Amino acid sequence: MRILFTGGGTGGHFYPIIAVAEKVNLIAEKEKLLEVKLFYMSNTPYDNESLYQQGLEFVSVPSGKLRNYFSIKNFFDIFKICFGVIIAIFKMFAIYPDVVFAKGGYASFPALFAARLLRIPVMVHESDSIPGRVTKWAGKFAKKVAVSFEQAGEYFPAEKTAWIGQPIRGILQKVAHEGAFEYLKLDSQVPVILVLGGSQGAKIINDVILEALPDLLNRYQIIHQVGAANMEEINVLNSVALKNHPYVARYKPFAFLNSLAMRMAAGAASIVVSRAGSTIFEIATWGLPSIVIPLSNSHGDHQKYNAYNYARAGACIVIEESNLTSHLLTSEIDRLISDKEKMAELSKNAKAFSKPDAAEHIAKEIIGLALEHEK
Repeated sequence: MRILFTGGGTGGHFYPIIAVAEKVNLIAEKEKLLEVKLFYMSNTPYDNESLYQQGLEFVSVPSGKLRNYFSIKNFFDIFKICFGVIIAIFKMFAIYPDVVFAKGGYASFPALFAARLLRIPVMVHESDSIPGRVTKWAGKFAKKVAVSFEQAGEYFPAEKTAWIGQPIRGILQKVAHEGAFEYLKLDSQVPVILVLGGSQGAKIINDVILEALPDLLNRYQIIHQVGAANMEEINVLNSVALKNHPYVARYKPFAFLNSLAMRMAAGAASIVVSRAGSTIFEIATWGLPSIVIPLSNSHGDHQKYNAYNYARAGACIVIEESNLTSHLLTSEIDRLISDKEKMAELSKNAKAFSKPDAAEHIAKEIIGLALEHEK
């Protein structure tokens, strides 16, 4: 049995693939399925260690990106896409998988085009409330479509679409309470704010947090994932903003939180400040109250729809980027932390929103399609 995964560009595309691959391997071992081979086709491996851990063989295929705004890069990327499709067809034919699972994103287009041409069964998964262009297109010929938000199902044929939820890696399903404060060198008696700007950070959120830090650190501890590209700037600005501050040790900036650090951070956190990408589903699984700040220029405004769909479930507070100031963010954090009933309500609703078995459900569907194709 050969299963090919495709997607890429961000952690929101990549890590759900790892979560599903993890479950495929567990099911294959439990059901004693022989010779299961997994492949990952994209323009970059994104995280070689995660691929290795799940036995995914990386298949490199170039791809271009068509932006929603005018850019000369769009012209050159058309040729990259065409070249990527040709390479994908040859490599897909050489592998000839029994099924292709796609998470969308521009990097998945060559693999999906090749799969359609070679009549290989396809299953797609959409993480956002508003599907991306590649997923919308692939949904027309895919055998099955899974969505994380119920509202996204409206964009695909009802007879083959299911609201399954977001696949989340097993290691992130449970937070690590024990030892979290010691691991992160935090005081267990002071509330902790976990700030997540996505896998690459978020400059606007970083700037507002830095502006608010001198005030926030008087009452809270801050764990801040700033993004690798922003770490040097944050350290410089932080040294100025917190010079001679009595609680400077309460601020913990990280370029990136690996799986262990993320579990520890979630275990210590009282509340999360986050973007409205796939991180929402991790927060929901952890059952943590959150303040969600959607990216204002996301494709199709999907982050805004994600945020308000999550808020309608009673699981978060939304602050739009256009309204975001250090004063507003600080006041919302103060208001929530001081309202134990509201915190408990948000936590309960977040847990109810999560679908912890999503990766397993998807893995079973993929294996089912593969077995049908083998016959």
